[in-house]
Amino acid sequence: MTPIVSGIVLAETAALMGDVARANILSSLMDGRALTASELAWHSGVSPQTASGHLAKLSEARLISMTKQGRHRYSRLASPEVAQAIEALMAVASFGPGRHRPTGPKDEALRRARTCYDHLAGRLGIALTDALTAQDHLVLSDSAGALTEKGRRFLCTFGVELESGPKDKRALCRTCLDWSERRPHLAGRLGAALCTRMFELSWIERIKDSRALAITAQGRDGLRAIFGIDGIA
Repeated sequence: MTPIVSGIVLAETAALMGDVARANILSSLMDGRALTASELAWHSGVSPQTASGHLAKLSEARLISMTKQGRHRYSRLASPEVAQAIEALMAVASFGPGRHRPTGPKDEALRRARTCYDHLAGRLGIALTDALTAQDHLVLSDSAGALTEKGRRFLCTFGVELESGPKDKRALCRTCLDWSERRPHLAGRLGAALCTRMFELSWIERIKDSRALAITAQGRDGLRAIFGIDGIA
């Protein structure tokens, strides 16, 4: 059974995530990849020594996990639940008081398509969720969802692996509130499998130093032909 979280523990966790440098570290890990302390120091705008101290605190709180490979120690978000909490906080923050800041190309790229841990977000993630629902492949209700038999056949034909691995006990279908679109996008094992398949097909590719994604020419053609999605350049 999941233990009841006290107000003290909740406040301590929120305080850890509330530090600007640590918030930047957690945000930079939202694409699901593992990064070194030096890389995270660059993303958070602090020295490598300061970043190491922040990483130790985040690891102790089980917000990140750390593994050593060769001379380097890599950090990643500890679980999909941590990523979901960060995305939800981003959504809540987007409803807050507006702050004047010029919108740049990185902002538009993130809103167009990005990874939210291991699944797709932004306009691309929303469009995929809407397409699967409209074609009766998926039925969504609140934060959960169910794949129809028609949807299972469709995804099997598309090459999506739906069986869970021994370490992945997540629900097949669930939703995650998209901070930029303020609507739910598809998460869970199905959301992750769709993202993986689109990388395999070279429909999407990562943009350097960002969790934003570029949709390739093959991707635009494939999204239009198979999902009926157009206009996400």
